[in-house]
Amino acid sequence: MISGTIFDIKRYALHDGPGIRTTVFLKGCPLRCAWCHNPEGQDPNPETMVPVLPREGPTDTDVVEKVGRVVSVNDVMDEIEKDILFFDESGGGVTFSGGEPLAQPEFLESLLLACKEKEVHTTLDTSGYAPPEIFTPIVGRADLFLYDLKLMDDTEHQKYTGESNRPVLQNLKALEERRKQVIIRFLIVPEITDTEENVSDTLDFLASLKSIADVSLLPYHRIAGEKYKRLRRKNDMEGVSPPTPQRMASLKKRFQRYGFRVTVGG
Repeated sequence: MISGTIFDIKRYALHDGPGIRTTVFLKGCPLRCAWCHNPEGQDPNPETMVPVLPREGPTDTDVVEKVGRVVSVNDVMDEIEKDILFFDESGGGVTFSGGEPLAQPEFLESLLLACKEKEVHTTLDTSGYAPPEIFTPIVGRADLFLYDLKLMDDTEHQKYTGESNRPVLQNLKALEERRKQVIIRFLIVPEITDTEENVSDTLDFLASLKSIADVSLLPYHRIAGEKYKRLRRKNDMEGVSPPTPQRMASLKKRFQRYGFRVTVGG
């Protein structure tokens, strides 16, 4: 039985695809995005989050917490099948997130096939960073892709994520050619992804992909700050403020002028 490493299973998720969903978070990611909101998903191995002290009073982060566990495909499917009734009633399903799910391709493909056997709708929440020989077999397995775009300039992408964006753009073009259902997720980080050059280049690139119609604009937030402290890691976004609601509204209108269906958040 194929096994893999996960760090969470979230039931009744409402923002990881259509309907009520179960989101399975696979551990491990080849990118090191400066703004990562799931830093506990980067390392492929189980690790420990420690308390952040001192505090004025006890909280649920005042305990040592192991993050990550090895599970089989059957283990995960046992959890998924508990919610099939909710999927059927709401048009929901399962979302595989991370980390980066493509970092465990054999485990991911086995999970997607197991869901297909149960007629469960599947969504892949991905950075798209993987070689074609890994990405291509997955294309036909998932029903929907939540696809992250960050920076169009390759030098800037390497600066802030540690890797080139060439595989990301190549794989997105492959999805477009296959006419797969894709929702672009564009994270808005002030002065990094939210520059005039990057926004313009992103719009031009997406406009060239004729089958891409849906875009989610995601405002950067600070909620991962506590996780970095508990993992004893540096938070490169310390002091960076989220974009204002006015800025998000302005960006929404700009993407809509290009003909995209746009949501903010989610």
